Amino acid sequence: MTVVDDKSQVKNVAKSSFDETKVDDGFFILTYKNDQSVVQSLVKEMHSDFIQFHFCIKGSCKFVFNEGRYSLNILEENSLLLYNPQRELPINLDVNPNSWIVTVLISIKKFHGLFSQEADYISFLNEDNKDKKYYKDGVISPSLAIVLNQLINYNLNQTIKNLYYKGKAYELLSLYFNRNEDANIEQCPFLVDETNVIKIRKAKDIIISRLAEPPSLQELADEIGLNLKKLKEGFKQIYGDSVFSFLFDYKMEVARKLLESGENNVNEVGLKVGYSTASHFIAAFKKKYGTTPKKYIMSLN
Repeated sequence: MTVVDDKSQVKNVAKSSFDETKVDDGFFILTYKNDQSVVQSLVKEMHSDFIQFHFCIKGSCKFVFNEGRYSLNILEENSLLLYNPQRELPINLDVNPNSWIVTVLISIKKFHGLFSQEADYISFLNEDNKDKKYYKDGVISPSLAIVLNQLINYNLNQTIKNLYYKGKAYELLSLYFNRNEDANIEQCPFLVDETNVIKIRKAKDIIISRLAEPPSLQELADEIGLNLKKLKEGFKQIYGDSVFSFLFDYKMEVARKLLESGENNVNEVGLKVGYSTASHFIAAFKKKYGTTPKKYIMSLN
């Protein structure tokens, strides 16, 4: 991997925050923190039989194709999956200042071995698509964000690093594919009427804007002018989750960001996301992320 700044001066990788870890044969994790004030370019030759997952945790970056003739932006908290068995797809990332990136590279052979019987569940592995190129962007879920931050902020003993990364790499792939592939599609067979789609999206906006004191399901249904059954079924179809499960995940993601900012203590964060007592907030945070808010803050340091 070569790291180059915007003045085309080759950087010493050892002095940068770039790290490449071999998880297994045909399986690698790259982490990069560009905490400088200039754009950094990451360049790596890649064989065509590798699937690439690029996750932008912070800031933004740009994946450059065909020697600069085409590019795709990867914004903060978004991901890009790339696979093209017909031609080599070298990594060429322009990482903007104050941006953090995690990249997972896995050979198609290794990847098939992980899913084998479930290959048809992964759309680009099914019989019709397995020899076609596949590009997919998406939003990083709260659970994915935790694992990605654990990888990029690794500060445990170096002797266990490979073992730790191996466990996190498999966890990352499990979480990435544990989702409804149509969860972000705004149009779906159940909601043929565009008016209903708009109402469901309004319901999402309402619960987000009032996350500390959300309305009941019936109150929400009344407010958007949709019956309770259509609200529940439609929300599940569009966003891949129930209303309150979606809200819970959203609350925990807001809480995680507030804790990371360091501007509020645990009690204040809990109140901001709707928990009247610290104990209830701590229990909810631990249920979601497997650790307490205080321990999470300590892990960042």
